[in-house]
Amino acid sequence: MKVKTLVAVLVVIFAMTLIVGCAKVPQQELDAVKAALDAAKAVEADRYAPELFNAVKDSLNAINAEIEKQNSKFALFRSYSKAKTMLAATLAAANNAKDTAVANKEKVKAEATDLLAKIGPAIDDVKMLMKKAPRGKEGRAALEAMNADLATVEASVAEANTALTNGDFLTARDKVQAGLQKVAAISEELQQAINKKLGR
Repeated sequence: MKVKTLVAVLVVIFAMTLIVGCAKVPQQELDAVKAALDAAKAVEADRYAPELFNAVKDSLNAINAEIEKQNSKFALFRSYSKAKTMLAATLAAANNAKDTAVANKEKVKAEATDLLAKIGPAIDDVKMLMKKAPRGKEGRAALEAMNADLATVEASVAEANTALTNGDFLTARDKVQAGLQKVAAISEELQQAINKKLGR
């Protein structure tokens, strides 16, 4: 009788240990991190805060690996405390990536707007220099090439304006920056030709 009672008590204790000892996957925290990552993606953190965004994705992969590692263990030996710690840090990082992306997007928008305001006058200055440029045989061919380059820049500026209107501030800024560099190169080439013509 005593043996049966002892066995029954041991079975109850073992069952209680199994129930209490079985750690559960921190699904709620995992879902929160995934939602925060989706929110960061929605504000284009992959473009406006790529290092932070990619670090969050890498952390999430590491968390999934840690959870899988624990899932492969016997139920009594599972512990998701490391995963929970990682999840808390990753949630903060995902929110930071989102906030940084929003701030960077506004910064890039301001840069693109500023550059667009500068490129129009720069193109006008180049057109004025073209009127002063030498018109000899070589000069004419060079001017035609410069006109073609300038037309490409003007088309790129139109695309940049469209990108800016559509909220694609990175593309707008990059197109205008490239356009300004091209205009500066044309301007320098023209100035050298004019100086040569004037014997400077």
